[in-house]
Amino acid sequence: MNALTSDLTDFDSRELAQALAVKLAIAPNDWHKLKGNRKIQAGQQLSAALVFLLNDNPEAALQHLQQATGWLDKTLSTPPCPDHGRR
Repeated sequence: MNALTSDLTDFDSRELAQALAVKLAIAPNDWHKLKGNRKIQAGQQLSAALVFLLNDNPEAALQHLQQATGWLDKTLSTPPCPDHGRR
């Protein structure tokens, strides 16, 4: 067992999934730059699905999984800017 694997065993699955979701989330300042990146959008949705699944919310997990699938199979397109309409 290497040092990284050993360090990761100190965390439970939910903590690791949450850390991955935070890491893969698109930051507000990067939204315009990354909004059309299907791999990044799908990764964000997949990590959210894992968090919901591990927290016993399979319905929300399925919704995020379907969103990820939509990004990958190109049935989803870029959503509108989250800042529009806030003024």
